Amino acid sequence: MRDGVIVAVGAADAADAWADAADRVVDVAGGTVTAGIVDAHIHPIMGLQMTRGVDLSGIREWDAVRAALAAWVGETDEPWIFGWGLDPIVFGAAEPSFALFDGIGDGRPAYVTMFDGHSALASREAIGIAGVTGDETFADASSVAVDPDGRPTGLLLEISAQSLVWPHLPEQTFEERVEALGAVFRGMAEVGITSGQMLDLSAPDSFELLEELERRGELPIRLRISPWVMPGFAEGDLERFAALQGRAGRRWHVTGIKLMIDGTIDNGTAWLYEPDTRGESTESLWLDEAQYAEAVAFFHGRGIPTTTHAIGDRGIGFVAETLAAQAPNGTVHRIEHIETLPDHVLELMVRAGVAASMQPTHCTLYSRADHTDNWSQRLGDERADRAWRIGDLRARGVIVALGSDWPIAPYDPRATLASATLRRPAGRPDLEPVQPSQALSRAAALEGHTSEWWRSVGEQGGTIEVGMPADLTVFADDPLTTDPDAFATSPVLLTVVDGAVVVDPADVLAPRG
Repeated sequence: MRDGVIVAVGAADAADAWADAADRVVDVAGGTVTAGIVDAHIHPIMGLQMTRGVDLSGIREWDAVRAALAAWVGETDEPWIFGWGLDPIVFGAAEPSFALFDGIGDGRPAYVTMFDGHSALASREAIGIAGVTGDETFADASSVAVDPDGRPTGLLLEISAQSLVWPHLPEQTFEERVEALGAVFRGMAEVGITSGQMLDLSAPDSFELLEELERRGELPIRLRISPWVMPGFAEGDLERFAALQGRAGRRWHVTGIKLMIDGTIDNGTAWLYEPDTRGESTESLWLDEAQYAEAVAFFHGRGIPTTTHAIGDRGIGFVAETLAAQAPNGTVHRIEHIETLPDHVLELMVRAGVAASMQPTHCTLYSRADHTDNWSQRLGDERADRAWRIGDLRARGVIVALGSDWPIAPYDPRATLASATLRRPAGRPDLEPVQPSQALSRAAALEGHTSEWWRSVGEQGGTIEVGMPADLTVFADDPLTTDPDAFATSPVLLTVVDGAVVVDPADVLAPRG
């Protein structure tokens, strides 16, 4: 590798001949070298706020959630109670409400982010501090849930509603956020991630955070930032987002745009052809759907790639139709999530030539083969049986990049690869796979975390070939031959970004030369 590019590839005897001219030689002692792992969908800066407080991920019982919150309260004197990862299944048939916090915290305000990141539950005290009345209207389909008397219940649906409370939360200092963001990136590199695509630019000091990290050293991963354009944009906003394209540091750059056509099935804010079992998920997040098409046409015409959050079948279909209507100009567009997919919408995607970005762990962590989870119950059996059709998309020739959507799910790619091939969580053979016919081969899963991402953004990379970016991940075991459950805990021996070693555990590797 030289100047961030792979300049030669060969067998061991060829490598011996290069050694004398090399500045550094690293012997990975039987490890398996892959192209650098890419997470196609992350929220590292936004995640700093979303992951405050107690981690409630994986807790599915009411009493256990309350016990976890009470334990955290007993360990901290922070003025607010924070939590994240809350699964709505804990409320059973009831709607999420203030009742979760009753008797906890001695009147301290509470704010808990639901596991999908698209809703939050605030306590009575928090709602009062923020002055939320339940009469608020938004430029999109966000809403404040209210009881039969029109009073807020504490549930804030979608980003615009959540942002009513955000200005009132105790602030983290800039230094705390710099340290926390550096730790997130370091953690990603330590599990083998070399690049990530950040699909938002929600924090106003995002560039300052990245610039400060680069003032202190190199970022441990590459970061491609695609700012989101939300419904209700004003005149001049699209030009402003276009002007951000190309802004960059040493290992981060702004390229592309993120859009959102709907919310989530668990919230009842996805966009479905038919209502969910509670009569919800019937509309787009864009109150004016034509404005979404306007945004897509604006960016497409300038060669700026877009990627659109689309979870419900109607939302996915609308996005595919919109992208298919654009005159081909070489710009690659993508759809995120694609959770429930009927055959005719799959064919729409194929005809549109659109790429996909999917998160296998969302399927394996948040849905169940027996449909006892909230997501499946919201959809009903027929639509739940169309869950995360990654295998069918690949079989039809659709580019499918894989990622985590961190902090919605853990970012460890070894677990993602296992979920993609097993259709259940790694290390849980006791769980029945969810739609096992949609499993990927080990090779296809690895491509999803490497070359397929590069294809999904219309660029070359993700292969170990001369001229490709010098990003590499080295595992102790071979992901193509090792049992997926075992590979999920396989040590990461080396992470190389832009030709530089960023993770090199001293107890595993001993560089020579």
